[in-house]
Order: sequence, then C-alpha cells, then structure tokens
Amino acid sequence: MARIVAVHGIGQQRKGAYTLHKEWHPGLNDGLERAGHPSIGAGDFACAFYGDIFRPPGSMAVGDPPYDATDVNDPWEQALLTEWSREASAAGPALAPVDARPMAATPKLIQTALDALSRSVFFAGIAERLLVFDLKQVGLYLRDETVRRRARERVEQAVSDDTRVVIGHSLGSVVAYEALCRHPEWRIEAFVTLGSPLGIRNLIFDRLDPAPEAGVGRAPVCARLWTNVADDGDVVALVKNLAGCFNTVTDQRVSNGATAHDVAPYLTARETGAAVAAGLV
Repeated sequence: MARIVAVHGIGQQRKGAYTLHKEWHPGLNDGLERAGHPSIGAGDFACAFYGDIFRPPGSMAVGDPPYDATDVNDPWEQALLTEWSREASAAGPALAPVDARPMAATPKLIQTALDALSRSVFFAGIAERLLVFDLKQVGLYLRDETVRRRARERVEQAVSDDTRVVIGHSLGSVVAYEALCRHPEWRIEAFVTLGSPLGIRNLIFDRLDPAPEAGVGRAPVCARLWTNVADDGDVVALVKNLAGCFNTVTDQRVSNGATAHDVAPYLTARETGAAVAAGLV
C-alpha cells in the first residue's frame, strides 16, 4: 500500500484518482530530488479522490452549473469571496481594492470581487461560473455533514498501515486534517499542507472538526511532524503562518510565480520535497 497519500483541492470534480496520480507523482519526485531524496515509485503514492462528490448529477453534457454573481447570495460565501478578492488586490496592486466595509456584500460588490479575481494572475483564465462553483464547494464541505463524512472516508480508505506521509492541498488540507484528527491510532510521520486555508478564522478555522479550544487548533496527534508550505501570493491560503493557529506547525515559504495556488509548483519545490522526505526516513 502507498507510503504517501495525497488529498487534492477544489475544482477537481471531473478528474479521478488515476488522473491526479499522473499529475502529482512526477511533481512530487521533482521536489524530492531537489531536496536530495530518492524518487518514489508509482506504487508508493496514492491519491484520496473525493472530487466526484461535487460533480453535478445527470447524463447530459451541460457542464458545471452556470453560476454568476447573483448566485453568491449566502453570507458565508460572500465573506470568503470578499476575503479572497482583497488578498488578490493586495498581491496585485494594479487591481482596484475591494470595499472593506463589514456586511457590504451587495450584488455590485460581489461582481466587483469576481471581476478582480478573474483578472488576477492567480485566477486568470478561470471562468466566473467556475470561481463561484469552487467557492460553493468549500462551503458545502464545511456545512453539509454528509459531504464532509464522505470526503473524509475517501482519505480513510486510502490510508493504510504503510502510510507515513499525508499531503493536503487547498481544501484537501482541511479534509486531510479532519481525517487525521479522527484517527489517533494512525502512524503518520509527516503531514504536509500546501496552499492551505486552515487558518482563516471565523470562516474556516472556527468551523473545523475538532473545534479549536481557546482560539488554538488541535493538531493531529497521529502526525509526528506538520509542515505548512505557502506562497506569499496564494489567495486561498490567506493565513500563511499556521503556527499561530495550531502551535505545532513548521511554516515554510515558497515562490510559485504567477500560478501561486496551483499544486504543481508546490510539489516541485525543494521545501515540499524536504517536508515529505522527513516522513520517509
């Protein structure tokens, strides 16, 4: 069984475990090589795939739901979208800043936020409907217990007695974190989070299971090491230093260029390779 289990992020609903394996495995080997560690074989690596849980039902090739700004009508979705757009504006000064007033999430503001994100280098080329769909996936996971349980079960099915490293990217870091916390009997040497939104207080951090205590998140006791890797320009990873939220995390910075949140540059980074290698000793 796999020594390394990866948990993907949002927007993967039309892929699968085999597809992601082909995308992640070479990148991870590049990162390991840069860290001075031998490459891993295909059988040493597995993807815990849960994206199909979000795939729209039906047999007609109609694509994802045709969302637009009017579909961002939930206060939680509005708040997270506004935070993403503010971060994009801060990282890309050419973009107009988004109104920072509390509860200012009017339809015009939502459209402005979506426009800012779609013009940013971090979400360039992503259609508005896909941005909204990704946003809704995060909210659905956090607030629909059936979705939450099914996603965590995919991680539980992928992890075996041989697994020593768990990697979570984007929303996958949340799924992986919660799965690890539910299994103190697992023997995980290294938990590695990439572009993680775990530290966004109120919207994500305070909704975790298990819930934080006195403002401090509970680290998975089954993981000996936890390394969080973030790019300063990663809009999704609003809080770059998770050590301030969980205490037991070692934070690392990388430079992913224009594709700040993409998993590929995270995987090929020496810092990621070193964090993974630390769990393979």
